[in-house]
Amino acid sequence: MSSQESSGRPRVPEDYVCWDRRSQPTTILLCKSKSSQAALVPQEHQKFMEEAYNAAICYKMLRDMNSSDPLHLKYVIKKIKKMAQGCSSLVLETIHDYLKDNPEISNRHKFRLLQVLETVIGASDSLGEIWEKYYTQLALENMTKSTELEDIYQDAASHVLVAIFRHSWQTVTQQLETHLLNSVFPHRSLIYVMSKLSSQEDEDQRKRWEEQLAQIALKSRQFLNSDMWFKEMQEALTRPGWAPQEQPPEKAFLFTYYGLILQAEEDSTILRTHLWALLQTSHQLPKQREGIALTTGLAAARHLDDVWAILDQFGQSTPMKWSLHNFSSKKLEEPQWKWASSTLLLAYGQVAAKARTHILPWVDNILSRMVFYFRSSTWDDVLKQSFLTATSTLLEAIHRSEGAHSYELSQTGELLECLIALMEKEPQDSLCTHSRQEAINIVTSLCELRPPMDTDRKSRLLRACLHSVFALPQPDTLETHTCHSREPHNVQALYRQTTEALDRMLQSLVKQNPTSDELDLLLSHIYVWLTSEKAHERQRAMQTCVCLLEFVNHNHYLDPEEGNFTRIGKLAGMLGILCQDPDGTTQYHSLEGVGHLYPLLTHQKGGPEQVECQSPKEPPQTHTERAAVWSTGDQGDTTLIAQETVPPKEHIFQLGSNHAIKVIIRQLSLAELTDFLWTVIDNLGSARELHTQVAAQLLLSVVQEHGTKLETVAEMGQAIHQHLCTIGNPTAREQALQAITLLAHSHAPELVAAFLDFSIPLDSHALRLWRALGAEEPMSSLVLGMLLNWLRVRPLPPRTSGSSPQPKDKSYLRSLAAMNTLHELQFAREFKKAVCEAYPELFLALLTQVHYILELDLPTEAGAEQQAHEATPSPQSSMLRRSTSVEALKSLLSTTGHWHDFAHLELQDTWEYFTSIQTYAQGVGLLARAMVQNQCKQIKALLSHLLPSLQSQEERERKAAIFIFIEFLYSPALLEVLSRQQALAILAQGLEDPNPKVRVSSLQGLGNILFHPEKRSLLRRQIPPFLAGFFQNSEAMVVGVMKTLSDVLHCLGAQGAGALSLSVAINARSFFDDERDKIRAAAMALFGDLVATVANRELRGLRTQVCQSMLPLLLHLKDQCPAVVAQAKFAFYRCAVLLCWPLQHTLFCTLAWEHGLSARHFLWTCLMTHSQEEFGIHLSQALSCLHSRHHHIKTWAALFIGYTTCYHPEAVAQMTNDIDGKLLFCTFEDLRKDPEPGIREFATRLLSFFREVSTRSED
Repeated sequence: MSSQESSGRPRVPEDYVCWDRRSQPTTILLCKSKSSQAALVPQEHQKFMEEAYNAAICYKMLRDMNSSDPLHLKYVIKKIKKMAQGCSSLVLETIHDYLKDNPEISNRHKFRLLQVLETVIGASDSLGEIWEKYYTQLALENMTKSTELEDIYQDAASHVLVAIFRHSWQTVTQQLETHLLNSVFPHRSLIYVMSKLSSQEDEDQRKRWEEQLAQIALKSRQFLNSDMWFKEMQEALTRPGWAPQEQPPEKAFLFTYYGLILQAEEDSTILRTHLWALLQTSHQLPKQREGIALTTGLAAARHLDDVWAILDQFGQSTPMKWSLHNFSSKKLEEPQWKWASSTLLLAYGQVAAKARTHILPWVDNILSRMVFYFRSSTWDDVLKQSFLTATSTLLEAIHRSEGAHSYELSQTGELLECLIALMEKEPQDSLCTHSRQEAINIVTSLCELRPPMDTDRKSRLLRACLHSVFALPQPDTLETHTCHSREPHNVQALYRQTTEALDRMLQSLVKQNPTSDELDLLLSHIYVWLTSEKAHERQRAMQTCVCLLEFVNHNHYLDPEEGNFTRIGKLAGMLGILCQDPDGTTQYHSLEGVGHLYPLLTHQKGGPEQVECQSPKEPPQTHTERAAVWSTGDQGDTTLIAQETVPPKEHIFQLGSNHAIKVIIRQLSLAELTDFLWTVIDNLGSARELHTQVAAQLLLSVVQEHGTKLETVAEMGQAIHQHLCTIGNPTAREQALQAITLLAHSHAPELVAAFLDFSIPLDSHALRLWRALGAEEPMSSLVLGMLLNWLRVRPLPPRTSGSSPQPKDKSYLRSLAAMNTLHELQFAREFKKAVCEAYPELFLALLTQVHYILELDLPTEAGAEQQAHEATPSPQSSMLRRSTSVEALKSLLSTTGHWHDFAHLELQDTWEYFTSIQTYAQGVGLLARAMVQNQCKQIKALLSHLLPSLQSQEERERKAAIFIFIEFLYSPALLEVLSRQQALAILAQGLEDPNPKVRVSSLQGLGNILFHPEKRSLLRRQIPPFLAGFFQNSEAMVVGVMKTLSDVLHCLGAQGAGALSLSVAINARSFFDDERDKIRAAAMALFGDLVATVANRELRGLRTQVCQSMLPLLLHLKDQCPAVVAQAKFAFYRCAVLLCWPLQHTLFCTLAWEHGLSARHFLWTCLMTHSQEEFGIHLSQALSCLHSRHHHIKTWAALFIGYTTCYHPEAVAQMTNDIDGKLLFCTFEDLRKDPEPGIREFATRLLSFFREVSTRSED
């Protein structure tokens, strides 16, 4: 080394001088050249010693690098690298000397020296010419050297050459070019160096190398004609042994080098030959496919036509067709061809990327090929990823081209269909790849190109993308699935990147079409997920929604003059509900969304923003800045929001959710407010109780403030009914019903009409709505009046011919629904007063309704054939509505205090007359007769309402009115409302009625005793002959005479039979025990009619007959003939009324519906309590009945005596003789074998009691 070099050497830092001196041996050999020692001068002795010492230390460390101790080796290498940072030239010179002095060192030792040398050269600011040449040659020699370390040894030498390139690119390039062009296929290390040079971080160095590489490729095209070179190239490209996922850089670059050579080739034939041969290689490995595609793309940069022709030719080749499922009926077994279509997809992408400015005319053709291979190939992850990569590459190339924004893609729709299919096939239980993110990014790129997407395809794309992202499991579940994947990812980061891509896509769609309709479309698809039952899905959707609103609000994309944001009401409603979501993060973002919605509203309406909303200068475009937490979704823990993320207090979402929503509501138009309410109503049916409760609160709040101006109230009412059954929270249910009550103030007619639509049949939830509708007293009367109006709308369904279809008009159903509703509301507390006040109207309306129902069930004229063609109601439904119409009339009588009238019909089974159109008139007459006999207080009011009904246009109303009117002629109250002349005029007018039944009834009324008082004495004179007729031999004649006498008593009206009543009673009672059923029934019916006509009049003799008839009537309650039982019940009840017994309603109920020993005991109690004077008569009658041939009479008499004996044993003992006692014992012995268990038990107990009493009397 010369003195100039020695003096120019940088001074070594002082710390290296004293580096570990104690640890070094005392004898150190200073291995320096003689020339260097001779050049030293005395004044430089100290400096020389320091440098020599450091060189010796470095030399020693280089020698120690041969150590087998890994810790010591690591320590030594670290110290050498640190020394190189301070004095690289010293280390370079020492390495040179060490290699020169030790030529026989091991390959592993030299490998470590090469690694250190790379670091030293890289740390050097400059490299002298001597060292440059020496170490370049050293690297070249060792790059191709074969050792036991194989490639890593050569790579270490290659890294030295790469490090030298930084200091002297000309030298390295010249050496590489020389070795590449020596007509021998380049060694792998040369390609490795070239790959490293191509991937340098220094952009200037990389560009300089790319220029040199192009020149090398141009000079290398001569080898394309060499068969040996071509063969070696093919072997290098297809050599096995490399890992499929980690391809060595030299092989990857070899595809680039090959592509650059083909790019430089001018001969089309040679180019096509090499490309075809390349495509014939294996397509099994992913890096192989990528390499083939890269080579093809590079060749296309100058030979697009030739490359296109080769790709088309390969696509039509037989192996390629076999790999497509559309062309092969059997699965291709050769792995090398299985993914050939994926190679083609990548190749088309690379062709587009490398063609640069020439690509636009080819875009549609490339896209069509890509779509074809994607659809025709067997689906797997390889195909999916290749398609995504190729499409992204193509779109990037399009965006780089001039005129891209004016170019219209004809294949946009087909490409979107592929993306939709791809997103739909993504696994929904894991997130292990970037496929979702890449597909969404492709859509974002498409948004910037023409033409825009059509609405239908855009909707399907949004559904697929949102479902693919939002429906992913909770983060902990995703983490679990990722742990089992081959390439684990950071799930949180991957999901965040995916959602950011989704946000960018939505924003791009708005940019492409900045209209309110577009925003409506996007939010409509997000809205579906805001209503999800899963907390993590709602949270994700809300974050996306807020991000979109923030973007639109900040950039003012919506023009107020362009049109209203129609979905704003629906969105406001959903935000209002989610502001109370159980998930804390969703709550926060919902309130944030309200904050962004308010300025959007005010901007849309062109008004000032009265409440400031946070508007940052650069709004966050993705979830990154807003996702404060990684929520676990449905877990119970509520995430707390960091205090620093809370906006200032003046912002709208500091107002509190309830107040903020009220501020928003005040800004909504009527249509938007309607949408808001519909959203709230829809959430009444939510499976989440808290959402239901919040929805009910919002519903009530809006109705309280804006209920009078609302529209579509009828539809809202029907929707509330649909959700009412799912509301489990009592408070929420009451709030919903309270909202109905408030709506009734302004919208009662609409609600009544709407509620009628779901009142056939009337379920419990519908009844709650009806009760809420009339919860306030004034409204209950109005609602009742509206129902009466609907009840009176009674159209008959059109009668069609047998071949004609049944008309769809079902307007008559409203009348049936009103009938059902009125029936139920009679029992409702809210309508009790209104029903009582409207009794006359309700009575006439329901009575007419019964006739209408019977008309609906009349058979058609076309007969059975027509019935088969018409969609007529089933017999069960017809029976049900007939029953409902009668039950409504029954309940009106029973719930309004007219149970006496009800009892008359119930005890005589008169309601059966209302089930047939033929007996309808008789039923109405008997009902009106009962009202007259019971002196009903509503007769006057009914007469006032009858007069308009007699003039009605409806025939059925006139019929019902005249049937009632002719019975009311017997009531003294008639003359308080009408004079005789007015009554005669009404009947005379009825004679001209078109309906024959009305005319007949009017004619009968004209013969009433009211207009002919002289008929009273005439009829009374006919009574004795009728009584004589009772003793005729003919059963039919006797029954007829008795019925005729009953009619005479009815015609006599309130005056009755007078003194002849006693004779009628005695004769009628004599037939109570007749052997003939019909005569017994007729006699009891006559007796009951007689008692009814003499009510409230004291006739001592008749009263005795009534008292003496009570026990026989009681005993015949167990008669075998149903007709006798019915007449016995009615006669017994009328006698009890005449005798003014208390508990008459209980007595009626017992007679009408109760059976068994308890009912018998109650009737015995009533008889014995209120007829104590006739005790002996009743007991003697019972004793005489023990001789009856009828088992039921005998049994019932024995039970009566048993009850009496239990309570009055001494009286019974006094009145019975030995014969009666023995008969009584025998009777009870027989009753112990009675089929009824209760009677058997009672008989056994009584026998024991009798024996005990008998024993006491003997004592």
